[in-house]
Amino acid sequence: MKLTAKQELFIQYYMISLNATESAIKAGYSKRSANNIGPDNLLKPIIKNEIALRLAKRATDNGITADYVLKGIKAIADKGERENDKLKAYELLGKHLKLFVDKVEVTGETTVNNKIDLTGYTTDQLKEMLKE
Repeated sequence: MKLTAKQELFIQYYMISLNATESAIKAGYSKRSANNIGPDNLLKPIIKNEIALRLAKRATDNGITADYVLKGIKAIADKGERENDKLKAYELLGKHLKLFVDKVEVTGETTVNNKIDLTGYTTDQLKEMLKE
């Protein structure tokens, strides 16, 4: 599947602002529907994948890697002069190591089956089970 002209424009504007609604408006979608179309575009696999590729390329082209960022943060934590800078650096390193979690990310599917087979129980047995 190929990107439409509007989708390509959306991606180009999104790479600049990282704002889905603003990018949708600039790409030519109506202002009234941009609040829905922008975020919806980010969920479309073709757009999502293209943005991921372009963000990765931009980071690589600029030499910004996870290793680069971690080394910079570690340098501030080890040699920073201001206490606040050092604390922030340690906080970022701790988050990277998942020592503390600000939010929980859950992926995948779950199925809940609350069905209980009550066949074979008498009415008195069921009433007794409800009391427990």
